[in-house]
Amino acid sequence: MCPSTPAAPPDPPRDRRWSRRAESLTPFLAMEVLERAAELERDGLDVAHLEVGEPEFAPPAAASRAIVEALARDDTNYTDSRGLWELRAAIAGDLDRRFGASVDPERVLVTQGTSSAMTLVFACLVDPGDEVILPTPHYPCYPNFVRFCGGEPVFVETDAETGWHIDPERVREAITPRTKAIVVGSPANPTGAVQPRAVMEALAGLGPTLVSDEIYDGLVYGGVRTASALTVSPDAFVLDGFSKRYAMTGFRLGWVVAPQAAMRRLQILQQNLFISASSFVQHAGIAALAEGGEMSAALLEACSDRRRLLVDGLRDLGFGIEHEPEGAFYVLADARAFWDDSRALAFEILEQAHVGCTPGIDFGEAAEGRLRFCYALARETIETALERMAPVLAARRASRGTRERGA
Repeated sequence: MCPSTPAAPPDPPRDRRWSRRAESLTPFLAMEVLERAAELERDGLDVAHLEVGEPEFAPPAAASRAIVEALARDDTNYTDSRGLWELRAAIAGDLDRRFGASVDPERVLVTQGTSSAMTLVFACLVDPGDEVILPTPHYPCYPNFVRFCGGEPVFVETDAETGWHIDPERVREAITPRTKAIVVGSPANPTGAVQPRAVMEALAGLGPTLVSDEIYDGLVYGGVRTASALTVSPDAFVLDGFSKRYAMTGFRLGWVVAPQAAMRRLQILQQNLFISASSFVQHAGIAALAEGGEMSAALLEACSDRRRLLVDGLRDLGFGIEHEPEGAFYVLADARAFWDDSRALAFEILEQAHVGCTPGIDFGEAAEGRLRFCYALARETIETALERMAPVLAARRASRGTRERGA
């Protein structure tokens, strides 16, 4: 029997004591699911985690070793706010190897993950009243970063039928005199879409500053090629980091490549808001770039295999998947055969099947009725999740059919 009220945490009530800035933000539902799952685990239950973008693989051994060695020599002080020069130079070298992009290390600023990079970039670009165009479905935090800076997110829909690729003409039609930036993620979270080079060039040519989230670069399948914004616009801001292709989520280490004209502003923001990224973690980044290639390649191979496993399994359960993801490590599956309310469905699956997945509404109205599943996991985790969900979804589908026939 399906409960009528799944255990989804309520949104906080409005309270005049708190700033409009704080009250403008909405919960990050992937984290809400993760945190409820942690409560279930504290009660002794086992949860299969497919809700967060966290590879179930060990980071490069060299990266972990570099942290231990840095701590052993008491390398725990502040660094230059922009990051260790050795790491910035290594990042520039990595960009040259991946894209053939010649980037001066002076244009690289090391951050505490890409979330900090987004904070700095939007704080640098956005004034109250400015608009930022966000193709949607979108990473949940993009609009919250914009709102936090006083800006207004403007959503431009992409379509499952076209593989969630961005239509530059739709973006052009959304531009107004207040448009300050266009944000693109490629490969994208949650859709897995990889934007063709022609799309990236068209977006860069529209006028507003291009902010390109490239954290999933390198995780692409079937011969699909990525096009970095670094190769289409000298004025783009590019966000990247170690969390995804090196399975270093908890290290909290990322970077932004910015136009030289913006670097002093970003540096001052970093000095005031974050001081610097952790010194010993920066040494892990240097080691990952130098010695993590084999691990990263193994992760890509595993994700390619797990993608097939999850896509086939979800289709067998009754989910709709119009296009298989080209990159990243997520499937955004149509769940409307079971329930139109993605938040309620995700928490029902968590409570009854003990499987974590992310409600589509987390990624905007365009993704409502869908659920996002991560596949950067062990085969056993995915197989367990599929097996556990089967009876819960069958009951949900039967319950929905009964109600519809009664109507």
